[in-house]
Amino acid sequence: MGNCCRSPAAVAREDVKSSNFSGHGDGRKDRAGGGGSAKKAISVLNNVSKENIEEKYVVDRELGRGEFGVTYLCIDRGTRELLACKSISKRKLRTAVDVDDVRREVAIMKHLPKNSSIVSLKEACEDDNAVHLVMELCEGGELFDRIVARGHYTERAAAAVTRTIVEVVQLCHKHGVIHRDLKPENFLFANKKENSPLKAIDFGLSIFFKPGERFSEIVGSPYYMAPEVLKRNYGPEIDIWSAGVILYILLCGVPPFWAESEQGVAQAILRGMIDFKREPWPNISESAKNLVRQMLEPDPERRLTAKQVIEHPWLQNAKKAPNVPLGDIVKSRLKQFSMMNRFKRKALRVS
Repeated sequence: MGNCCRSPAAVAREDVKSSNFSGHGDGRKDRAGGGGSAKKAISVLNNVSKENIEEKYVVDRELGRGEFGVTYLCIDRGTRELLACKSISKRKLRTAVDVDDVRREVAIMKHLPKNSSIVSLKEACEDDNAVHLVMELCEGGELFDRIVARGHYTERAAAAVTRTIVEVVQLCHKHGVIHRDLKPENFLFANKKENSPLKAIDFGLSIFFKPGERFSEIVGSPYYMAPEVLKRNYGPEIDIWSAGVILYILLCGVPPFWAESEQGVAQAILRGMIDFKREPWPNISESAKNLVRQMLEPDPERRLTAKQVIEHPWLQNAKKAPNVPLGDIVKSRLKQFSMMNRFKRKALRVS
């Protein structure tokens, strides 16, 4: 349970309860740690004067928290608009790399064009204790929670979700951004309506890229990492792989590469053996399976681009995709997988 009345600044002052874990489990980077907290307040955002966020916004209850900060419900004092404020504690920004990450997250959110599938950044500001990203509020809940709550879940529904995710990837790549941390938790529904748009909400690990540029830094969350990330030589193709993993989970309820440890997951990813035999795969259309295989192609040069995924017959004919329920087993697995992820996220934050 979050505390309803504490401000982001107050939380930043007491140093949010959160681990210094810098491995992959919470989507964090593989990098060396560095020194203690700064003695004087650092300036993170360029060309932004320090200001008290509570002069502009009423900061309300906590919505969620991560390794580096806390997200709050906030209300614009002028317009009374409900928004979300992600407050990143400066005491958590222990290295120059951490500071650069926050700067880049803000730069990318400002750089990407307004789109119904990407949460909009209203304002970025800072005070002595924290950086505050004021964003559009998404009240519709997480992707898997919505699926589990629905009575009827089909290939057609999975196709609609996949299309949105890949459209976000296409938009990012078109504007020179690799997302690098696509996973179900990073997508929220805007509202509780049945036809609510699904929105990408987190660009904390995203990076700008130029055509042909390669990266070696291991980032992301284990289940969704492409093999070339583990080999430390990758480009924008990794986002298609991650979207392919999400599609596989959407169709059967479990990740394609599974093990008890992160090392085991990495080994499974590098082996690349995908199971299409267990339930419910025998009942899933060949077109859907064909798309999963092409998105989870180990060779990034042969993997489909975002444009090719969107042009795939299964997505082109999404409204004709089977509308037969995928079954309670899939929903049950999704619920278990979602609960396990939540448990892990909480464990990382209090360890």
